Amino acid sequence: MPIRRLPPETVNRIAAGEVVERPSSAIKELVENALDAGATRVEVQADGGGLTRILIADDGHGMAADQLALAIERHATSKLEPDDAGDVDLLRIHTLGFRGEALPSIGSVARLTITSRPKEGGDAHAITVEGGDQRPVSPAGFPGPHGARVEVRDLFYATPARLKFMKSERSEAMAISEEIKRQAMAHEAVAFTLDLDGKTTLRLPAEHPGDVGRLKRLAALLGRDFEANALLIDQERDGVRLSGYAGLPTYSRGNAAHQYLFVNGRPVKDRLLQGALRGAYADFLARDRHPAAVLFLDIDPLYVDVNVHPAKAEVRFRDPALVRGLIVGALRHALAAAGHRASTTVAADALSGFRPHSGVAAGAGYSPSSPSAQGWSGWQGWAAPATATAQVLPGLNERSARIETLDRPEEFAQPVQSHGQVIDPLDYPLGAARAQLHGTYIVSQTRDGLIVVDQHAAHERLVYERMKTQMAAGSVTRQALLTPEVVELDPAEAERVSARADELAQLGLIVEPFGAGAVLVRETPALLGDTDVQGLIRDIADDLAEHGAALALSERLGEVCGTMACHGSVRAGRVLSAPEMNALLRQMEATPHSGQCNHGRPTYVELKLGDLEKLFGRR
Repeated sequence: MPIRRLPPETVNRIAAGEVVERPSSAIKELVENALDAGATRVEVQADGGGLTRILIADDGHGMAADQLALAIERHATSKLEPDDAGDVDLLRIHTLGFRGEALPSIGSVARLTITSRPKEGGDAHAITVEGGDQRPVSPAGFPGPHGARVEVRDLFYATPARLKFMKSERSEAMAISEEIKRQAMAHEAVAFTLDLDGKTTLRLPAEHPGDVGRLKRLAALLGRDFEANALLIDQERDGVRLSGYAGLPTYSRGNAAHQYLFVNGRPVKDRLLQGALRGAYADFLARDRHPAAVLFLDIDPLYVDVNVHPAKAEVRFRDPALVRGLIVGALRHALAAAGHRASTTVAADALSGFRPHSGVAAGAGYSPSSPSAQGWSGWQGWAAPATATAQVLPGLNERSARIETLDRPEEFAQPVQSHGQVIDPLDYPLGAARAQLHGTYIVSQTRDGLIVVDQHAAHERLVYERMKTQMAAGSVTRQALLTPEVVELDPAEAERVSARADELAQLGLIVEPFGAGAVLVRETPALLGDTDVQGLIRDIADDLAEHGAALALSERLGEVCGTMACHGSVRAGRVLSAPEMNALLRQMEATPHSGQCNHGRPTYVELKLGDLEKLFGRR
């Protein structure tokens, strides 16, 4: 068969299959054009899921008549500037768009009309393209002083086969809404409006650039709960800056839909970034829970490649280890700074579980031994022994744990000396312990409410954090295998594992190359016990290929530490004295991450006095 040149119309339609996958893809390209044009206001309208009509209006710098004809030509763009030799540097891309494919691709599969008035002055003009057929530029009316209006009708009418792969109008409309939300997150200083089928679904005013304006924009898009439970992220390393907000572990989700990642203002979906996010929360969430986060990475364009795919949703980093380390370190630093803080939604969930009592009156046939009083059988109160003794709560440090029990428990409610200051126990963040319920839950009183603590989950976190500290200090105990084990791998996998031998040794795993396509394992972490060496090495190889880090070993060690912490913690059902309960509260206040257990569940619930008053109709 002879080789033939494809007609330009066919070339554009082929390109449209990559650039314009669905209506939301077209809107993404057009909105990015508006942002690159310096728009401070972007209005989006979509009818019929974007298949019937799309309109993007902005107040950017606009285009003159002679520029309109160029705009719809393939690979014609104003965003790349050639040097004196006529070469274009694709390694320093500062704009969202740069390929010059979006408009000709859309015009080849739809009815496209562009109307624009340049900021420099002059009349407005319009150009129309229908299925690749270009009409002449003509004068037109324009509602504003400058900017552009891009209207797309009958998307994919020129490629009917593509219409068969579209989802329902509702699904396409949801995808459009999600795309506009992403763009609005990345550009808080730009006002956005979204109308779907004539109904305004999103109206976002412009916010002041910076952390405060960004959080207001995120609150408008993700809800007030995210605002109340978000931790500020702002770290820089070797010229790479990570900023944004990440949710507390107890504000987790059942899927990753609330994870938004941006590189130089560009929404991206990158496995490295997602893997780093997962690694940062590995100690705080179960595998089926996902953190909520909106992260912005600012990096020199020279060190990131955005020209990976026409859709520009994927990126490649020159130094992925630096980026991953920055993300993990910044998130863990923020989580540690949060201390014992738990999400505000914990209290709301607890309050929703309360129901007004509507049964038999309290005085009708009530006795402490009756079945109706069974719920009170676990109340322990201030059960102090007759003689004062010194007790040590397992897992707590000597200073916090060795506290004498009191002959008269009411004495503990008196102010105490701490570092030369007199502190009322009610002024501690977690208050003063008042009682124990069912041998499992500690009830403490604060100045403006009460707190209920799951004693086992709380102490489990304390023990786990101490074990993590030991691991971080390089004191991971290793056990030598009686017979070194050879693990057969793909040559590339074996090379990746061998290259990280020093890193693995710090985690207690000693490996070395063993010919082409194999590694030899001599020692494993003692915490893992009799582990599946073959499976462990293969999991590590997969992690190195996908995320650039040995997450499998870290996670397995974390799981073992969590199991050991669970078995070494105060068990549910154990009766604690008042000093023991208060020792646990003070240790929680001094331990990072104590607001959630190793699986992301809250270790305590705080109810303000106002919440209690609502339960009884007082407000």
